[in-house]
Amino acid sequence: MFTFYLLILGLVFGSFFNVVGLRVPLKKSTVAPRSACPTCGHQLKPYELIPVVSYIIQSGKCRGCQSRISPIYPIFELLTGLLFMTAPLVIGWSGELVVALTLISMFMIIVVSDIHYMIIPDKILIWFAGIFLLERIVWPLNPWWDSLLGAVTGFVLLLLIALVSKGGMGGGDVKLYAVLGLVLGVKLVLLSFFLSTLLGAVIGGLALLLKIVKKRQPVPFGPFIAAGTLIAYYWGSEIIDFYIQFLHQGF
Repeated sequence: MFTFYLLILGLVFGSFFNVVGLRVPLKKSTVAPRSACPTCGHQLKPYELIPVVSYIIQSGKCRGCQSRISPIYPIFELLTGLLFMTAPLVIGWSGELVVALTLISMFMIIVVSDIHYMIIPDKILIWFAGIFLLERIVWPLNPWWDSLLGAVTGFVLLLLIALVSKGGMGGGDVKLYAVLGLVLGVKLVLLSFFLSTLLGAVIGGLALLLKIVKKRQPVPFGPFIAAGTLIAYYWGSEIIDFYIQFLHQGF
């Protein structure tokens, strides 16, 4: 029953995260004006704002001008709901679940922003850095200083890559990994970067092969960071243990 409540909560928050991810990079208020059709300006009524359901009932079209509504809205609403619902199945019903839901929330906003504008807003990172710092005081890593060392490691690693690649890594990614290091600690933030890069290379290569993207076309790295980090956060210890055992068997 509680997982169902988390699903509903995730759907509702997913709708809000869409708004935040779209408006904050443009320095617009997340409260006013009310959501409206970007084509005709039709302000959405409360019954048109029901996550996922309204999109399905309206067949993905605006009630005012019948123009197509981007499927990214219901996709992210549903994805947020599913991630909220499944988090306790992996993390368990503990204080760490609060950290997990906060991490998911940050990623939903960042991914929306990165996909639309190729920007990870500083305002979002600063806001969540403060929340994670408080959460790690209440539910610290073991040892507690692993969070601080992880933040430094994540920042320095990405900064060095950004300097060496001469702009190949964005400043938002550098600051994001400082925040992620605070949450994950040293080992998992390094694993996060490895998995994110691996996913980016594989999926980006397939997209290039299938001509979904063009050669040298900039691709947002945020979605890959989100996927790689959640994998590392949920199953990182098991992945590292498996890798160490593999090395021992190999030698």
